[in-house]
Amino acid sequence: VADWPAIGRAVLVSVASASVASALVAAGGIPLGFLLARRRGRAAAALGVLVQLPLALPPLASGILLLFLLGPYAPLGRLVGGVTDSFAGIVCAEAFVAAPFLVIAAREGFAGVDPALEDVAATLGHAPGARFLRVSLRLAWPTIRAGLLLTWLRAFGEFGATVMLAYHPYSLPVYTFVAFGADGLPAMLPVLAPTLAAALAVLFLASWRPRARARRSWQPKLPAPRRVASLPSAAAEAQHLAFDVTRRAGRFALACAWAPEGRRLAIIGASGSGKSMTLRLLCGLDPAARGMVRLGGRDLGPLPPERRGIGYVPQSYALLPDRTLRAQLAFPPGADPAAAEAWIGRLDLAGLEDRLPSELSLGQQQRVALARALLRTMTPGVAGPGAGLLLLDEPFSALDAPLRRRLRLLLRGVQAALPGLVTVLVTHDPDEALLLADFLLVLHEGRVLQAGPAASLLARPASAAVARLLGAEFEAPGQMMAPDRIALGGGASLAVAGPALPVGATVGWTVRRGFVALRPDGAYPAEIETAAPVGAGCELVLRLGDARLAALVAGRPAPGPCRIDIPAEAVQVWPAEITTEITAASPGPRP
Repeated sequence: VADWPAIGRAVLVSVASASVASALVAAGGIPLGFLLARRRGRAAAALGVLVQLPLALPPLASGILLLFLLGPYAPLGRLVGGVTDSFAGIVCAEAFVAAPFLVIAAREGFAGVDPALEDVAATLGHAPGARFLRVSLRLAWPTIRAGLLLTWLRAFGEFGATVMLAYHPYSLPVYTFVAFGADGLPAMLPVLAPTLAAALAVLFLASWRPRARARRSWQPKLPAPRRVASLPSAAAEAQHLAFDVTRRAGRFALACAWAPEGRRLAIIGASGSGKSMTLRLLCGLDPAARGMVRLGGRDLGPLPPERRGIGYVPQSYALLPDRTLRAQLAFPPGADPAAAEAWIGRLDLAGLEDRLPSELSLGQQQRVALARALLRTMTPGVAGPGAGLLLLDEPFSALDAPLRRRLRLLLRGVQAALPGLVTVLVTHDPDEALLLADFLLVLHEGRVLQAGPAASLLARPASAAVARLLGAEFEAPGQMMAPDRIALGGGASLAVAGPALPVGATVGWTVRRGFVALRPDGAYPAEIETAAPVGAGCELVLRLGDARLAALVAGRPAPGPCRIDIPAEAVQVWPAEITTEITAASPGPRP
């Protein structure tokens, strides 16, 4: 005859102990999983091995280990008053053997969350705790939930460690073992039924979802604006930005400084030069070995990223994948609904408010990220007084050429509409830099090669390396035959503009391909060496005197003699004695 009261007590003990053990494991295992996902190094690797140790130990060996640690004669056991033969002992045994399932699941869940999402949440005004709860935990929760279910089921069925540490009170597995030893197989059916019922109930609850309500009804929404939406106002004049930051990451060292000048700056350089790292230092996302960041009268350097009030658009755009467009704009604390509606209209996003990022094109995603950053930095109350600083990390690099051109013009229009907005654009495209910035800062391998007004850098790059990074090809030597004219060799010469150079000085020079034009009455006799069709035009390699030039022209000219025009202001000249051989594509550690 089944002892139903005893079976019921055993079921209650197992359900309660598994639930308490799972709650304790979740309280410590979820933060531990986050730590393991975000940290690297030997200490994190060793901790990861320790976490998985219970999986490698036989359950009885786990129980013996726990007796050594928590038994009545162990120092820790005496300290806590002993846990053997108690409900606490059952919980300890179950938590020990089941914890790896949750910790490993949490680690994998957090590892799948793009760190750029946490970075953007910081720049949007969320403190570390809020970033963890509203971004990391939220996105990792499906994986953590699966790990939590496995943890509960493993704890519910735990026998080996439990029987060694806490034989009494009987958990369901221990009661099953005792009943089988006393009465054999006939006594198992009454025990098996509640075991299956409890396990199936938990599995059902874990997989149950409420009937779908209206699509995305759970999404946070901005309240309806109480006034007519309009572009946020800004100060008539932009605040000046100045910074001086240094950082070392492994063998890569960055030292980048900028004096307060102008309101549109582009940081240009090859991959791995430190451009993105500089933006992260301006945001406060990376610690600087030495850092000064000032915007107008505000010293941003000591502030954490959530208090700097800076708008930041990373390369990936970092849109929260589970939030609609409207919820993206509601994400900054204190977001202004009227300003959000204004940006939706200004950036041509009307009608897309209830779409998720996966339902938007890349161009639409880019505009949502831009709207969110502008909402953060240009709206008083969201970023204090409105910081007015927008940082853009290669925002157009993933777009096709026609869309890239349209969005560049759109951003240029935003810059013109907001005279109080300071922008810092990171790019490796000189045309993009010249369209969207008045001042350039050229970086290579963590050091500033040259900085200043765009026109000055184009006319007088400091070296061939700077000229290449600004789009030049086929740099050549020459000699100043007059303050405004270079002798090229072969009887040819070339007029130049800009500051006068000493007559007789040896210089390097080049011309960017977009400024060379074929004309029958052109000022310079040249020869087409090669012509490669590109779309409706042609890429040419020309010989002018002893030098070679690149040109992009319309039509299909044939190789042979021709005449060309080159505007004097399009010729880039630098002193030959400081020319450095650095290619724009040279590899380096990417920060």
